Amino acid sequence: MKDQLDALINQLIEHDILFEDAVSEFEKRFISKILESSNGNLSKAAKALKIHRNTLSRKITTLNLDHRPKRRRKPAPKKRRRSVV
Repeated sequence: MKDQLDALINQLIEHDILFEDAVSEFEKRFISKILESSNGNLSKAAKALKIHRNTLSRKITTLNLDHRPKRRRKPAPKKRRRSVV
């Protein structure tokens, strides 16, 4: 893992990526993955990140993240036919 991280840092430096941009992108992706694994539950995500829920909320706003879980569409209910008597 350390070698992969070193290689990534070298690529960032070679491509003149600013430190602030690299940190922001890392934070955005890391938080997104945690939110995805917690189905958008901010309390669970904050606990996994070991940060306060309010801090997570601020970061979500600052990083412009969508924290709502991706919901599957439920199939439309079948219409019942009235029986004619």
